[in-house]
This record gives sequence, C-alpha cells and structure tokens, in this order.
Amino acid sequence: MTTVADILRSKSSDAIFSVTPSDTMLTAIQRMAEKGIGALIVLDVSGRIAGIVTERDYARKIALQGKSSTTTAVEDVMTRKVHCVEPDQSSEECMSLMTSHRIRHLPVVNKNHELLAMISIGDLVKEI
Repeated sequence: MTTVADILRSKSSDAIFSVTPSDTMLTAIQRMAEKGIGALIVLDVSGRIAGIVTERDYARKIALQGKSSTTTAVEDVMTRKVHCVEPDQSSEECMSLMTSHRIRHLPVVNKNHELLAMISIGDLVKEI
C-alpha cells in the first residue's frame, strides 16, 4: 500500500507555494503560472491554512463572471473548506477523497495540523 509519505519522497519538489487572503487573484494566477502548478494554499497571518485557490477558481469565479483579477482578493474566490490528508494515509484514501469531493489537490498536514506539502491528482496517477 502506497502512502502519502511514499508519494512525497518520490516528488521532485517539496516546496509549498502559497498566497495570503489579501493578495489579489492576479498575484495568485501569476504565481501558479511561474511555478507550473494549478493550486496554491492560502495561509493566514499565523501561517495556518485559510483556504485553497485553484486555476479552476480563477476561470469560474473571475474570468467567467467578468471580475478583475487585479482588484479581486484571493479571499473572495478561495475555497475555505479544505480537505487535508496526513502522511500515513494511503493513496487509495486520497483518490477516494478527491473523487467524492471533486477536487484535484490535497494539502498534507501533520497531527498538529501544520502544513507539510501538497499532493495533486497528478502525483497519485504517477504513483499508480
């Protein structure tokens, strides 16, 4: 059984990319483009997870609604209910969680809910 910890060991990068709730969506989408990723963790001032923002959020909540990415704050677009996993969880559990909630990214946290990394559907498929 492959665990999240196994997946993290095989990832090429363990960097965590984030924005704050007050950053603009332009900042968020630029950061995603620079890093070649599809989602960012949103961290509050204390460094705790406040949400997640994705390219899909940008497409549906900015572009399609005619809003401006230069004036819209991340907190107005981000998903606040973030589903997280721990390193000892299986890849099957992750796939099930992603499927049932129709999500593509899972932050990885430790027992104290501290952010360790993020895995994507791509990471899971690569492992299979």
